[in-house]
Order: sequence, then structure tokens, then C-alpha cells
Amino acid sequence: MLVDDRLSGKEAILIRNVRPWGAAAHDVVITDGVIAELRPHDADAPRSAGDVDGRGRLLLPSFSDVHVHLDSTRIGLPFRPHTGAPGVWGMMMNDRNNWRTAEIDLPTRVAGTLETMIARGTTRVRAYAQVDVDCELEKFDAVMAAKERFREHADVQVMTFPQAGILREEGTIPYLEESLRQGADVMGGIDPCQLDRDPSKHLDIVFGLAEKYQVEVDIHLHEPGELGVFSTDLVMERTRALGMQGKVTMSHAYGLGGVSEAVSRRLIDEFAELDIAMATIAPSTSTHLSLLALTEAGVRVGLGEDGQRDYWSPYGNGDMLDRTWQLAFTNGYRRDDHIELALAVATLGGASIMSHAEPRVTGVGQHHGTSVGDRADLLIVEGETPTSAVMDRSTDRTVIHDGRVVADALRVAGL
Repeated sequence: MLVDDRLSGKEAILIRNVRPWGAAAHDVVITDGVIAELRPHDADAPRSAGDVDGRGRLLLPSFSDVHVHLDSTRIGLPFRPHTGAPGVWGMMMNDRNNWRTAEIDLPTRVAGTLETMIARGTTRVRAYAQVDVDCELEKFDAVMAAKERFREHADVQVMTFPQAGILREEGTIPYLEESLRQGADVMGGIDPCQLDRDPSKHLDIVFGLAEKYQVEVDIHLHEPGELGVFSTDLVMERTRALGMQGKVTMSHAYGLGGVSEAVSRRLIDEFAELDIAMATIAPSTSTHLSLLALTEAGVRVGLGEDGQRDYWSPYGNGDMLDRTWQLAFTNGYRRDDHIELALAVATLGGASIMSHAEPRVTGVGQHHGTSVGDRADLLIVEGETPTSAVMDRSTDRTVIHDGRVVADALRVAGL
């Protein structure tokens, strides 16, 4: 398939012979970036040079990665042994000691990883960009440059992220504020108790900057058990007081479900009330809040890949279909409707965090994203059923963003 000439305009295109969420074969008309018509596949209908041949593959919403550290990536570089020390500070210092000496420069690494993600079906990305007194705005600039380079291929939100904390090193706050002046989309926070050891001041700064620059908040929470619940209560307190309902995400937060059933229920209910979203990376823990319970309560939940084979971890390959398998596996899912829930979270779940115009996933059986009126951010992938696609993870993929083919056969268009 020739895709290099399809990035200009939003001309109407016809996708022939695809199966939306595993249904019968259809032909799909896309106009102005939106699914305009679904009709039963007609093998004898006249063909046009601009048609996309689905070849009977599945039609799914494209992936949304709402928790990825593009700024620390080593995708595409030679494998190196893991050298990080335990804990967030030890891992962060390992990155700090090594990121400048990688085999290729940071902007090239960041752009290459984003290209890999797009080629494999991700068209919506919330990317972390570390800002501190060591890297200053260098990592932020690299992520912003990648966002601009691939503006026709994916929607990218950039989060200014105090990976080293806000209070531990004097001079951090001016860099965070400058990144917001330069266009950061989201204000980040991290472990208010364990890292900065002054949760009220840490969160006052995070929410204060978010309010000043009218951006959303994303809190990176590794804190365990009751300590994590304490920090989360402070986040909810500020969300309510500042009227920031729908503008806050809790990322990781994999210890919140390990205190008691009553605490878990209370947190889920308050997240739903305040419209606080959650971003998971499918951790191998038993203490996270229930994915089923969160979605059934109406909490917006998305999926991300976290670091990408970086100085923190050897895991990550830029493929959200792999991470969807991991989400299903770590939750112990076997039923088709549960595995399809994981797929829905990985696609439209994350999209609903990045844009409130997208419907949230509300439990099993939610097959949004491939109906008339839906935005044409789509993935065509080999598979007998959605569940089999998650299990088999074929590389036979065609990626559509905003009504345009942006990648095919793991090759990104226009490059």
C-alpha cells in the first residue's frame, strides 16, 4: 500500500472489507476525519485508487498511550545491562548519570521512539518530559520537537514532569514554570510524601502552577498502602477545593487497592464523583484498584507503557498491543469480554483522558470508536476476534489518524 501521499487534507477515503470489533465484514466511509458510513462489504463494488484494502482484518480504535517517558528512551539502541539502584531516587540518578552518553542524541531517540509507537498503532500520546536542575529544559525540548515533527501523525500531549521532585533541589520551580510558558499541556507531580517529604507544599505548587497556566494535573504515585491513600486524599481535597473536577489524573497508584475493601470502594467512589482519571501501566501487583470496579463506576482509565527500554528498566518496545496483553494477563483475565475491556481501556480509555469529547469506557461490552460519528483514529490489524488479536499481536497493521493513513506494514507515512 502506498501511504506517503495521504497526509494532506481530510479527503474522503473508503476502507474496504474490515470487521469492526470482530463483526461482519463492512466497507467504511471516512469523511472529514470522521466515520461517515458503515455498509456491508460489497466485493463487486467499483474500486478507487485511494481505497484502503482491509483484507478482512479487524477494525479497532487506535491506541492511546497516556503514560510514556519518551525522554528516557533507548528504543533502537544496543541493549545494555540494567544498572539502576532500588527506589525512585536511585533509578532517577541512574538515568541522570547515563542519558547524555547514549549512542545517539536525545532528540533523535525521542523522535524514533514516537515513530515506532505510531507505526504500531498508537495515535494519541501523553508523554512525560523530565524537567529539573540537571537537564533543565533539554528533555522537554526534545519531546516538544518530536510532537511537532509528528503533528500530522498523532495527537501528543506533553507533561512537564518533576521526576527528581520539586523541593529536593533548589531552582526546579522556575524551569517547570518556563516549560508551562512554552506550551506544556499537563503539570506533573510525584510522590509528595516519599520524594519531597512535604506533601502539602508539593501539591500546592503543582496545583498552583496548573491553575495559573490552565492545564491539567497528572500525579505520579508510587507510594504504598496507607501512605499512598494519604497523598491521594490530599489530591482529592485540592481537586474539590479548586473546582478541577475532570482535570486530574492519578498515574501508577498501584498501592491504593491494598489497604482494605472499604478504602478501595471509597477511593473509587470519590474518583467517580470528582472525575479523577487513572492511568495504569499494567503492573504485576495485587494491590491495584480493580479495573472492572473502576470502569463500572465511570472512572476514566487509560493505559501506558511507562519507560521504553531505558535506564530505569529493560522493558518496553513501543507496542501498545503488547501492553494490552500485559494488562489482561496481570488482571488474570480469560473471558473474551474481560480481554476486550482491556483493549477498550488501551484505546478509547486513554482517549477519554486526553479529550473529554471521547466516551469513557464503562465496564464490559463497550465497543466505542468504530461507529458512525466516531473520529477516524483507527487500527486495522489481523485477528479472528478482538481477543485473538490481543493474544496473537500480529504486525500486519494499518494505522489511521484523523481520517488519514499514517502508517502501514510498520512504516510511518511521509518519512
